Amino acid sequence: MNKRLVALPFLALAVIAAKPAPVAVKPPVSMVAPAEVAADPANRWTLELSNGGKVVIQLRPDVAPQHVYRIQQLTAAGFYDGLLFHRVIPDFMAQGGDPMGTGEGGSKLPDVPHEFSDFPHVRGVASMARAESLDSANSQFFIMLAPRFVLDHKYSAFGRVIEGMAFVDGIAKGEPPAAPTKILRATIGGPLPAPPVVAAAAPAPAEATAASQPAAAPEGPPNTPQEAAPTTSEQAPPAAEQAPPAAEQTQPAPAPVEQAPAEPAADTPPQEAPTPQ
Repeated sequence: MNKRLVALPFLALAVIAAKPAPVAVKPPVSMVAPAEVAADPANRWTLELSNGGKVVIQLRPDVAPQHVYRIQQLTAAGFYDGLLFHRVIPDFMAQGGDPMGTGEGGSKLPDVPHEFSDFPHVRGVASMARAESLDSANSQFFIMLAPRFVLDHKYSAFGRVIEGMAFVDGIAKGEPPAAPTKILRATIGGPLPAPPVVAAAAPAPAEATAASQPAAAPEGPPNTPQEAAPTTSEQAPPAAEQAPPAAEQTQPAPAPVEQAPAEPAADTPPQEAPTPQ
């Protein structure tokens, strides 16, 4: 018998054994909250606005657990009561959550590590503002008035409006608005849950830096050139620092510069560095 023919089955087995294992496909993020998330009343964030409206946001701890807990934590402490929407850009987003009302404030809690995900920045999505540092989100947030997919994987989306979007549209426009719309009262539907248990954050993706180019031009209504977007530039305290008691959460931070992601022109990357307010 030809020895080369006898060896063929063994060669075939070696080739099969050397074939790399298939890569697990990450399941897509659904815009519909999982049943257990929707069933928890603490995941319903309600904003009573000075324009007479009530806005309900479905929080998504399955997408951004640390950012959701920060919203719940500050809300339970009354932090957002009386704060205004200081930066509202038509056909883009409405930004609030700054106790100073200038885009330069935040809470005394440490900044939150980024939780970028596939949850898209479509109309009604709520996301955290930050500054140039990817891990500088603190208390400021923004609600999308129109889709801007160029913000995906650069800002941490944490929920979506499920009631009262017409009142979000009615938030006074301007940078700052002449007569800003205020959050009269912010509440969560249940008691403050336990802090989330999360694994160590993965390194920030290279494409999330200011020098990166978007994979595709943003969709939705026409862009306004060089619109500044929701970002926050608070510096995180040392890791050993513990969060202060709830009573201290209502005090403004010394003077961080917290803003929104830069709204780019069709072929311009987000301007993530702080811009004057």
